[in-house]
Amino acid sequence: MKRGIKAVFGVALAAALTGGAGAASAQDTIKLGEMNSYKNFAAFLEPYKKGWELAVDEINASGGLLGKKLEIVSRDDNGNPGDAVRVAEELLNREKVNFLIGTFPSNVGLAVASFAKEKKVLFIAAEPLTDKIVWDQGNRYTFRLRASTYMQTAMLVPDAVKLNKKRWAIVYPNYEYGQAATAAFKKLMQERQPGVEFVIEQAPPLGKIEAGAVADAIAAAKPDAIFSSLFGPDLAKFVREGNTRELFKGKEVFNLLAGEPEYLDPLKDETPAGWYVTGYPWQDIKTPEHTAFLNAYQAKFKDYPRLGSIVGYSTVLSAAAVIKKAGTLDMEKLVDAMSGLEHMTPVGKIMYRPQDNQSTMGAYVGKLALKNGAGVMADWYYADGAKFLPSDADVKKMRPAN
Repeated sequence: MKRGIKAVFGVALAAALTGGAGAASAQDTIKLGEMNSYKNFAAFLEPYKKGWELAVDEINASGGLLGKKLEIVSRDDNGNPGDAVRVAEELLNREKVNFLIGTFPSNVGLAVASFAKEKKVLFIAAEPLTDKIVWDQGNRYTFRLRASTYMQTAMLVPDAVKLNKKRWAIVYPNYEYGQAATAAFKKLMQERQPGVEFVIEQAPPLGKIEAGAVADAIAAAKPDAIFSSLFGPDLAKFVREGNTRELFKGKEVFNLLAGEPEYLDPLKDETPAGWYVTGYPWQDIKTPEHTAFLNAYQAKFKDYPRLGSIVGYSTVLSAAAVIKKAGTLDMEKLVDAMSGLEHMTPVGKIMYRPQDNQSTMGAYVGKLALKNGAGVMADWYYADGAKFLPSDADVKKMRPAN
């Protein structure tokens, strides 16, 4: 009999680690429905998947949840809001998952958040950075893990203000994330540095930047400094063309996300030293919780983690923590338990704020540097997300009543 139980649990664990539907019966497993844009954003989401695989492995090795094994049923949403909603329907109705986690692009996250509200199902949004998901379009059933666009922009603003540069150029991918980052940066700078000017904005479509033309246009405007929210291949092209034209020489540059290994590593010796960035200096973080995560990750995958690894791992930790706190899989009790939920992650303890369902996960802030022909983060520190969130009064103005 014991062998039979172990065999069933082994099947569930194997299915969880591969992201497939398990052969074990529903009463033996807790199933989470995970969706993400794996084909569209592989640089971030391949490490992200490894992160949640590691979390599932550890949870099941320690006895599972509520006496059951944890299983992840994962699907690709093609980076498309309509596809994501169809996937969410399939996960709930066909796969009978207990609740939903995941998503990457902001527009996809918002679509699934709206679906979660309609269906009254818990949704832990892992990666979408849009501020709307917890504020303007926030709802009772949607909670977001990562520090938002506003939060990460606010983390860079103090250094920007200290430099007292008057003329700024802005370049951003022309979709919700880039638009929100630009709006937040302009608002915060105008509040803290009266007289600041934004002399040019360049907004190429995501994934379709004509980097030479963008760099030439910015150079012609003669800014003192540049604020960018480009990432991925767009960032690499902009750096290359900017370096070729010496666009960054004598200018201070701020870039969200450019310190994340997913986007920094491909730059190699082209890394623009001195840029102010948010990112993940995994090599140098020495806290006990991060060291434990790093050792486990490297032992399992024979590779170093990216920020996506942290996000995937922590998303499943949040799911496990709320199940343990609620002590049940009853949906409304799970949602109640998410409000104010606290648990440890590789970057320290986080809490999902009752006032807006936003976690207090922060980000690492520092400057880019070259070391042995590769880009790294230097002079970095961890910015506590709780210190870069709007006031309760502002949240009340932005967030609709649930």
